[in-house]
Amino acid sequence: MAAPIESLLNEICESEDPIEELKSLRTAVLATPVSGLRQAVSGARLEIIFGLLNTNDKEQIEVCVEILSRVLQALEPNQLAQNYKTALQSGLNHPNDSVKVLTLTQAIAALSKLSNTKAGLDVLFQSDLLNKLKDVMLTSDIIRYRVYELIVEVSTVSPVSLGYCANSGLISQMLEELTGDDVLVRATAIEMVTNLAQSQHGRQYLAQQGIMDKISNMIIAAESDPFSSLYLPGLVKFFGSLAIMDSPQQVCEKYPVFLEVVFSMAMNLEPTLTPVALDTLGVLGNTVEGKQVLQKTGEKFTSVLKRISKVAADGATELRVRCLEALAQLLMLPVEQQTDDLLLLTESWFNCLSSQPMLMIRNISTQPFPELHCSALRIFTAVGCQPWAQQLMMDTPGFVEWVMDRSVGTGKEAKDCKFELVGALLSSSSAQEIFGAHNYLKLKTYLNEGPYYINAVSSVITEGAD
Repeated sequence: MAAPIESLLNEICESEDPIEELKSLRTAVLATPVSGLRQAVSGARLEIIFGLLNTNDKEQIEVCVEILSRVLQALEPNQLAQNYKTALQSGLNHPNDSVKVLTLTQAIAALSKLSNTKAGLDVLFQSDLLNKLKDVMLTSDIIRYRVYELIVEVSTVSPVSLGYCANSGLISQMLEELTGDDVLVRATAIEMVTNLAQSQHGRQYLAQQGIMDKISNMIIAAESDPFSSLYLPGLVKFFGSLAIMDSPQQVCEKYPVFLEVVFSMAMNLEPTLTPVALDTLGVLGNTVEGKQVLQKTGEKFTSVLKRISKVAADGATELRVRCLEALAQLLMLPVEQQTDDLLLLTESWFNCLSSQPMLMIRNISTQPFPELHCSALRIFTAVGCQPWAQQLMMDTPGFVEWVMDRSVGTGKEAKDCKFELVGALLSSSSAQEIFGAHNYLKLKTYLNEGPYYINAVSSVITEGAD
């Protein structure tokens, strides 16, 4: 493919109106895998395409941007920096926003890799590129967010790169937007801060700047803000992410408003808030420490569990699925994490769901919605390796037979879910004793046959039958 691309570049160079040749080049580069493109464009004169961005022809700009977006992915960061640094910097001043976005996107991809080294950081921060970034931020919100994205991407690489970014003043500028008047700007800033918190040194920096306390106060203030539904989910996601990466207990004890608002969002069925609360509870409760934190809240969490169970039973389909998925995460307790206390905890939570939780979940699984069927099966899978649940299944008439009935649930996902359930049942050393030798052997056979096994059925045609 290298020859056709080089040939097309020559044709473009010689043409006074190269739009058709550009379209042919676009087709060629889009049809070439990135791995193959790397060799094809390594020595190509891409400055030709950069030069054609200097036009008022919107179609020509659009085609050039598409070509460069694809081709530049194939180049190594040092190639970009050495060969196209000037062209990329010029793109920051281009009157067309799509060119600026292209330039920033490539800067993010290349400079985040360059920032692994001090030399790379010097290229970024000890040149006029930083000033150009600050200037171009003034053109639009989209461009400003892209610059923040670049700074966050670079900051998460190492403590050294974070130091460079902090000294530039751009991080503090981004943090100021957390409390801006525009709620959409605020929501975007929260997302950026959450990304920055993905690294340990990023979290340490945010703590030093008092950002955790600021976000906690924002949650408190959100109660009286009629527009809080636009940014409150982001605040909750921030603390949820923080709890999982550090310590659920420490985060929930230090910022109690976090768990309070999650419970409130789960209880009050609001389309933009409740799904985030369910996801947060599921992720939090999927850890042992998170389970213990939730258990300590006593009746508060019990009420939330009952609410989730009720919505799972008779709410809107999409929300029912989210509820079932959250319950599966909350109730999951792998064999290696099982202790007497934790088994009692998950059993008590399961019993909170309904007066007859086994029947409730099985009823949901038989409804004619594949997503509900699979989500209900995942709850059984979550508890399937826990002895108390195995005994409950054994004591429920017809349950074990239902599990091994391959006619229940059609479609690949349903079969996969049933297979995972059988695997969960057999993963516990208590399975053989509880289910008995006969059922245990049948379950083992099911597992050995795989999820898509079809029983051979002989058909007999009776003479004279219609």
